[in-house]
Amino acid sequence: MSKAFTKEGEGQDEDDDVPVSVRLPPGSKNYMTRRGYDALRVELDQLVRVERPKLVETVAWAASNGDRSENGDYIYGKKRLREIDRRIRFLIKRIESAEVVDPERQQGMEQVFFGATVTVLDVEDESGEGEQTWQIVGVDEADATSGRISWISPLARALMKAREGDIVRFQSPAGPREIEVVEIRYE
Repeated sequence: MSKAFTKEGEGQDEDDDVPVSVRLPPGSKNYMTRRGYDALRVELDQLVRVERPKLVETVAWAASNGDRSENGDYIYGKKRLREIDRRIRFLIKRIESAEVVDPERQQGMEQVFFGATVTVLDVEDESGEGEQTWQIVGVDEADATSGRISWISPLARALMKAREGDIVRFQSPAGPREIEVVEIRYE
């Protein structure tokens, strides 16, 4: 059957709005830090209160200009409106399923858990300059360039429950690695 004769949303998976890079493992909770939760709320508010109404106004103006088949403002506006609506649905799902974990409440923990900021040292680096610091965060707030990794990443999974001084082995994209946990803190 042609897609033209199906209703929007028909035959779509519930996760179609969710990019593959941020899908949660089946049955797992959507953990996130307060900062990540607040960032999602701010983005949702911006889309709902500012961007979408402005775009609806533009599309209404473009539609009033007559022929819609060759009206670039109307065609682009409708496409962008669908993208915004998809992002709004995604954000609402994520916010509703969020389980906010406050790393500050975990002060004094001696093991690595969600929200921990962990400094590690590459065991094979004899220069001692291979020290890296990572914070374990939710999938929606992960950004490796800023030192935040998702709790479902191979490195974070390997670090879970480790203590200072432990040697941790994990499979990185470059192959097997060994790292030593130098420091664990919750901020």
